[in-house]
Amino acid sequence: MKSDYDYIIIGAGIIGLATARTLIERSPQAKILILEKEGEIAQHSTGRSSGVLHAGFYYTSETLKARFSVLGNKALRQYCTDRKLPLNTCGKLVVAQNDTEVQQLHELKRRGDANGSSVELVTEAEARKINPLAKTSGTALYSPLTATVDPRAVAAAMAEELRSVGVEIRLRSPYRGRDENNVIRAGREVYSAKMIINCAGVYADRIAQDYGFGTSYTIIPFKGLYLKYHGDLPALTTHIYPVPDLKQTFLGVHFTLTADNHVKIGPTAIPAFWRENYTGVKNFSAGDLVEILYYQARLFATNAFNFRSLAFEEMKKYSRAYLASLATKLADQFDPGAFREFMRPGIRAQLIEKKTLKLVMDFIVEGDSSSVHVLNAISPGFTCSVPFSEYVVDNWILPRAVHGAEESSIKSV
Repeated sequence: MKSDYDYIIIGAGIIGLATARTLIERSPQAKILILEKEGEIAQHSTGRSSGVLHAGFYYTSETLKARFSVLGNKALRQYCTDRKLPLNTCGKLVVAQNDTEVQQLHELKRRGDANGSSVELVTEAEARKINPLAKTSGTALYSPLTATVDPRAVAAAMAEELRSVGVEIRLRSPYRGRDENNVIRAGREVYSAKMIINCAGVYADRIAQDYGFGTSYTIIPFKGLYLKYHGDLPALTTHIYPVPDLKQTFLGVHFTLTADNHVKIGPTAIPAFWRENYTGVKNFSAGDLVEILYYQARLFATNAFNFRSLAFEEMKKYSRAYLASLATKLADQFDPGAFREFMRPGIRAQLIEKKTLKLVMDFIVEGDSSSVHVLNAISPGFTCSVPFSEYVVDNWILPRAVHGAEESSIKSV
């Protein structure tokens, strides 16, 4: 057995890395190990994310997302500035296509104000001054603090920082199960720790269930695809987003400026059939397929959260032409035929309630004195990672590690 650790973190994505960073700041002498199943860090949600730093106006004020988006945006902008990492401070316009959507912009403004986000409603003429390509119906919402980073560069910087202060990161060490007394099997090794911290993303529910947590939930994966623009590049100066369906967690197809100022459109939210259903049959899992098809069939039959329409609509987005047609409703001067290359796909690990089939719309943490589980760190999880990790450490990990609290509990907003 490998030496005992104070904390073992499962998963070297942005949540696992940020949690380790907060832990070592709070407890500099702590012995911390991060276990990552891949040969490199940030190979799944983190490394495949858009890199957009959201500004905190989509979410109602009582949610953890609202609480941490504004703080997280500021923290990661500062992190990238201090370390000279790529940062595109381009801002965002949310544009409307009709009067109903204009009213929804007013709701987003209200939410932004309640959350402390810097947002303003602008006229169509003012929107054109901010971004001459934007198409809106009378009014738009402007978010000057929305930005883009390179998520892999941020993760790499955090990993380097952690290694420099003695945090171990073991690659090619997938979680294989647990024994008693917080002994876990990972890869070919066995490790023990005072506390296990589960930041395993799309597998977080399964690991949590090994510890008796997350039993009310399961993860349903959705595939996110982006198309890269390869034509003569118009002078796009901001992200351009549509008005989202406020009852859903998906923001719709939009224009994104990358950290290095390329243009892409997306993402999709196509129902996936196994947890790493990126391309073809790579990483196929028959167990995943059976489980996910069971829940998708229930979702389709009940049409929970309008799944039936969502599935049909999203499947059409495998068509480049259709995806481009949605995006070009938002902006002028783009050649639809120049959106040619599908970029590296991602998987959104969306938690749902097993009984009700409701989408879990906010972050979820469960745990006790021996393990803590981050069950739902969906978008804007990357943006929120620094303050969210502080919340997890200060409210879940350290109180239980210090006091040995035996009661399990749930945070669901």
